[in-house]
Amino acid sequence: MEKEKWLFEITPKNNLFDLNLKEVWQYRDLLMLFVKRDVVTVYKQTILGPLWYLIQPLFTSIIFTLIFNNVANISTGNVPPFLFNLAGITIWNYFKSCFTATSNTFTSNAGIFGKVYFPRMIMPMSIVISNLLRFGIQLFIFLVFYLYYYVNGADISFNKYTALFPLMVLLMGMLGLGLGMIISALVTKYRDLNILISFGLQLLMYISAVMYPVSYFIEKLPKYAWVVEYNPLTFVIETTRYILLGSGTLNTTMFGYSVGIIVFILVAGVLVFNKAEKNFIDTV
Repeated sequence: MEKEKWLFEITPKNNLFDLNLKEVWQYRDLLMLFVKRDVVTVYKQTILGPLWYLIQPLFTSIIFTLIFNNVANISTGNVPPFLFNLAGITIWNYFKSCFTATSNTFTSNAGIFGKVYFPRMIMPMSIVISNLLRFGIQLFIFLVFYLYYYVNGADISFNKYTALFPLMVLLMGMLGLGLGMIISALVTKYRDLNILISFGLQLLMYISAVMYPVSYFIEKLPKYAWVVEYNPLTFVIETTRYILLGSGTLNTTMFGYSVGIIVFILVAGVLVFNKAEKNFIDTV
């Protein structure tokens, strides 16, 4: 008797490295549906709607400028402090939104995961892609202020490394995705990690050179400079400002270190997530 052929056949995963990326590609239409859902529903029942995309970075940049540049007198060189802070916050926000949203993948989607089968990895991937819209709007606002300061004579300019900007965005998305998948797998057992994320991200921002140049921290606190230097976010943010504003320096060695750490975290995140999806429904 001839064996019946199925269009899709779901089989248990045999080992940690059985990622089945081909199956993820087969479900690409579902991926785009989740992206559309995330974009439409986030601000659907809000008063200001997508204006929150603009309010958050603008007000944060204003507060940072008042506190860190006007009160604490942190110098940003020839770059206007507001534009300096806005550049750092824009790229930081993309990482933050990817990380926080993906870190709750299992707990917030337990209902649909328990009823329908599809590659679980699609869910965090859709979050990273949908957050590109928010990032694109905030980048547009940054470019508007960039043009304003440039026309008014600010010493800012693009350079030959500006073409690497998409790489910076990709690295921040990869890091948010990798860390988010690791935390998502751990949250299924240890719920208090959600509390750690809320204030841990605030602490991480302060040691990621979002509101000050790396050189300033090294000059003021050389004994603790390693805390900032070995943070993989630091030199992605510093390099982003360098290629957009011409501010600071491009440290290729530390940037290469950051890329290596980010790739490692992403691979580790995929493997941990792949392992957790086998039995998470029993613990959620």
